[in-house]
Amino acid sequence: MRVRRAISKAVNRPAIVERLMDSEAIPAGGLLPAGFFGASPKLKAEAFDPDGARKLLTEAGYPNGFGLTIHGPNDRYVNDEKILQAIGPMLTRIGIDAKVVTQPWATYASQASYPKYSYSVSLVGWGSGTGETSSPLRAMIATVDRDKGMGSANRGRYSNPKVDALIAQALATVDDPKRDKLLQEATEISVGVDQAIIPLHYQVNIWAMRRGLAYAPRSDERTLAQFVRPAN
Repeated sequence: MRVRRAISKAVNRPAIVERLMDSEAIPAGGLLPAGFFGASPKLKAEAFDPDGARKLLTEAGYPNGFGLTIHGPNDRYVNDEKILQAIGPMLTRIGIDAKVVTQPWATYASQASYPKYSYSVSLVGWGSGTGETSSPLRAMIATVDRDKGMGSANRGRYSNPKVDALIAQALATVDDPKRDKLLQEATEISVGVDQAIIPLHYQVNIWAMRRGLAYAPRSDERTLAQFVRPAN
């Protein structure tokens, strides 16, 4: 966990948001931003702290760093290749010899996913069609179990029985306040403590309409013609 925390501290999220995303993003600390069901208010974006990162690497037994390769797509997410090329030098500055390899999505996805899991560090994005954190928790965090439909995008092979139990309990809970609390707890443990993933930013989506029309932005990023309305 120290190594993952060190990597997180090495990433300058505000710089990525400002320079690469033109400020159309928010530095991330959790699976989904505030306002989504199950998003924990306790999880804040890790502060950029290269000195703290180097200290954690030393504590973890890597005073001279180590080497790794970061894989990611170059045609799937907004500025995906630029983001990866920026993160590589950030890790190099704390002593990690980071190489970056980007590929077209079709090639990358086939190698990164089940059953190959070819990459040790990779970039992926996630949106919640359900409007709550159960979506990324079930897909990205839960222990891989294809029979139960769990961990379909868990490319880091993270596994924590306590988190699995919380996710299962949340999915079986109808009471909203109780489910919200369970989802928050599962996220706080898996992302906040275990660093199952290292959140980078929440993308801000933009819609443009011709004059006289209006469209309410959707969290699932879909643009549906039947919801276009005359502007007031």
